[in-house]
Amino acid sequence: MSQNPNNADQEIDLKSIGRGVNRALSSTNHSFFRLLRFLRRNILIVGALFVAGGVLGYLADRSRTYQSQIIVMPHFGSTDYMYDKVALLQSKIKTRDTAFLKGIGINNPKSLNKILVTPINDVYQFVQNNTQNFEMLKLMVEDGDVKKIIQDPATSKNYPRHLITLHTRKPVTDEGAIEPILKYLNNSQFYAQVQKEYVNNVMIKLAQNEQTIAQINGLLDRFASKSTAPASSTPNLVYYNDNTQLNDVLRTKDELIREQGSLRIDLVSLDQIVKRNATTLNLKDDSGLNGIMMFVLPIIFIGLFILGALMVKIYQRQKAKFEQA
Repeated sequence: MSQNPNNADQEIDLKSIGRGVNRALSSTNHSFFRLLRFLRRNILIVGALFVAGGVLGYLADRSRTYQSQIIVMPHFGSTDYMYDKVALLQSKIKTRDTAFLKGIGINNPKSLNKILVTPINDVYQFVQNNTQNFEMLKLMVEDGDVKKIIQDPATSKNYPRHLITLHTRKPVTDEGAIEPILKYLNNSQFYAQVQKEYVNNVMIKLAQNEQTIAQINGLLDRFASKSTAPASSTPNLVYYNDNTQLNDVLRTKDELIREQGSLRIDLVSLDQIVKRNATTLNLKDDSGLNGIMMFVLPIIFIGLFILGALMVKIYQRQKAKFEQA
């Protein structure tokens, strides 16, 4: 009975693959053995590098930076002003202008590494109770990608809340760093005048709304008294139904009450140009390799030593071949 040629070819291919795998495993085992023998011969150097890397990594982990975060709300159209002031602060930190930083009240300016401000992407808050913002966003979305538009600086700068992040070498206190920065951001004669007029307008609006609500209440009281009086005593009584203007009056009152509540909430944060909402102090920066340098540096040192020895050996081999040629 003859053997199928295809099966024979497959057996040959499998044998070839098996021999190739065995050679690869043998080569890997040989290389691994040579590596172990190299490390054994240089155990003192490897041990010294391991200890040195561990110590340096431990010191690097201990000296890693801290982050303090402030959530703020700029008012009266002061968003660009706030970003410019933070950029100026960053330039002073970068140039180590400690005199300027001390002048605004920061206790330990040398510990500052960086300060930056970023918008908190909250598109829902951006369009809430603001028809103009909603229509603008809807129009922009029709012509582009939603995610890009939401994260675009031209859009995100108009979000109500922003995050100021302060990077420092040492822990800071609220009194020694955060409050001076906020005081610096709120130091503007122009926006202070805008704030005064804005708050005054809010108070006028509150008073006018209260008068309108009182007038509506009086109108409703008169209507209620007429509707409960005997028919003979009110010959000119007009009976209201769902098609009359009474529903519009009630709707107007409800809108005014909602507006009053919103304005009173706004007044809570309108006492400052840049209002602080929340603060988190001295978060350890664990980004990147921070916190694991104690383990990373020994591996790097030993790896560089092995790579250097390998490069020397390759050079010696090539040099011997060149001299024999």
